[in-house]
Amino acid sequence: MPLISLSEVSLAFGGYPLLEGINFRVEPGERVCLLGRNGAGKTSLLRLLAGAGQAEAGEISRGVGLSIGYLPQDVPAGLEGEVYEIAARALGEQGRALIELRRGQVGRQGLERCDDQELWRQDHRLQSVLSRLGLEPAARAENLSGGLKRRLLLARALAGGPQLLLLDEPTNHLDIDAIVWLEDFLAGYPGALVFVSHDRAFSRRLATRAVELDRGRIFDFNCAYEEFLRRREEALLNEQEQRARLDKKMAQEEEWLTRGLKARRTRDEGRVRRLMHMRAERARRREVLGAVRLRTPEAGLSGKVVAEAEDVHFAYGEMPVITGFNTLILRGDKVGIIGPNGSGKTTLLKVILGELSPQRGRLRLGANLEVAYFDQMRQELDGDKTVQENLAEGQEALMVGGRQRHVISYLKDFLFSPDRARSPVRVLSGGERNRLLLAKLFAKPANLLVLDEPTNDLDRETLELLENLLVEFAGTVLLVSHDRRFLNNVATSTLVLEGGGAVGEYAGGYDDWLAQRAVSRAQASSTPKAAKAAKPRPKPERPPGLSFRQRRQLDEMPARIEALEREQAALHEKVADPELYAKGGREAAAVSARLAALEAEMEDAFAAWEELERLDGRGA
Repeated sequence: MPLISLSEVSLAFGGYPLLEGINFRVEPGERVCLLGRNGAGKTSLLRLLAGAGQAEAGEISRGVGLSIGYLPQDVPAGLEGEVYEIAARALGEQGRALIELRRGQVGRQGLERCDDQELWRQDHRLQSVLSRLGLEPAARAENLSGGLKRRLLLARALAGGPQLLLLDEPTNHLDIDAIVWLEDFLAGYPGALVFVSHDRAFSRRLATRAVELDRGRIFDFNCAYEEFLRRREEALLNEQEQRARLDKKMAQEEEWLTRGLKARRTRDEGRVRRLMHMRAERARRREVLGAVRLRTPEAGLSGKVVAEAEDVHFAYGEMPVITGFNTLILRGDKVGIIGPNGSGKTTLLKVILGELSPQRGRLRLGANLEVAYFDQMRQELDGDKTVQENLAEGQEALMVGGRQRHVISYLKDFLFSPDRARSPVRVLSGGERNRLLLAKLFAKPANLLVLDEPTNDLDRETLELLENLLVEFAGTVLLVSHDRRFLNNVATSTLVLEGGGAVGEYAGGYDDWLAQRAVSRAQASSTPKAAKAAKPRPKPERPPGLSFRQRRQLDEMPARIEALEREQAALHEKVADPELYAKGGREAAAVSARLAALEAEMEDAFAAWEELERLDGRGA
């Protein structure tokens, strides 16, 4: 019995319909990846499934009592209140009890509505989700950035454990650690999942079934992600061949019809009717959306050395962001930069580019650098101006690659129709805004491309084109990204912010870094000091099992560690806030000292946890 099913559903917002008589169903336990080009209607389909939109025709059937968790692509207006309480509301009656407990409005006697153990479990689950997503439970939603608000909406969708999860770009604004955690969480999730994501590694890991929305139709081969991509490519090739045969046959019949009256004799009326039918079929045809045409007008060669850093230190007040950083970036290098949110990736970029001066150490920039910068916050775009005005500042033409191009013609390369080019930027989707930023980026010559999270909201086809362009680009690339596949395909080396201001440098992309990190840890564990620490030592005899006090400590240890992690995440948020340093060095120094103390406390807590589990296993 399907959880939800769509029968002959149609939807349009002017022009071609987004959904044209589609049939779609979700079975219990399925993890469905919904693919499609930017603007194909994926978000609209998820809204229909969530009950947040209305179809123009067709029927949507939902299972009796079906619970749905929904993460929208955009943050709704008026999201206010405490983070914990907003997420807890997804738990229904139990959530209201938790909120009342948190506010101190009821005591334990007031929990007859909810089972005590179940209430504790729900609170533990909610606190864990918030911690993993880097959210402080006591923070106010109205004070959060747009990215953190989306994390809060994701936490709310996950918290209730609904039968059906609908997630629209869940990895946007998450760092790699959070994405990996979310993958693990969803891989073990007992309910069904329908998700839209352009993160290919995420989709490959999770999807048990992939479907594509294309030109108003659903393509569903009822197979996993990789097999779907192969079959879909074959189907597109077959479609192109069939259309080519139809066009050839139609051209022949049109030529026959123009020969004169003989062609329209009674005995040939059937042939004329067939031609009319072909004309109607051709008129109904919706062409495949073309590919973005990416070209980089390259500037003259930069110097062989693009940037060289020796023992560079940078801090905001007394809070170190980069310590002892050394690197040599040569012309043609493709350098990936990864690290947790708030760890200082954008700061590292600005230091490498010379926009921020290090407090210690030496930075040398190469000669003849022409820099083009892709801004993840899209601050270069004015929402009230049109696409055309944002690109060319009111001009009808611009110089691209040494020749003059009309703005509308150039925007067509990035899949903007003339009408869309004259629309204000505020009405664009996330993918369209990123395409506009790419259009601005590639309109001017450069030999150093700096890309800060360029992959958000881009569809798979555009991502692959951007990958190929960067690989073939003769200049240098600095790339901040949480897209692991993108890093693997582009980066020739990777800079990793490893905490405490340390920046490690590794050959290759993300998977190469994981492999090298594993080797480094294995080598570190085999040092004489580690070997000595691991050497068996006589221990005093203990009674088997855990005492009552130790058992209580073991039960409380996960919550204690999660509390430390939440505090650490909150302090990292403070570190990323420039206002901290505007208040003077004293508060920044206090935050730095507390972060250092937290590291030690967490190490001690993990060590104590391992020891208690060892004793518990011995007692078993």
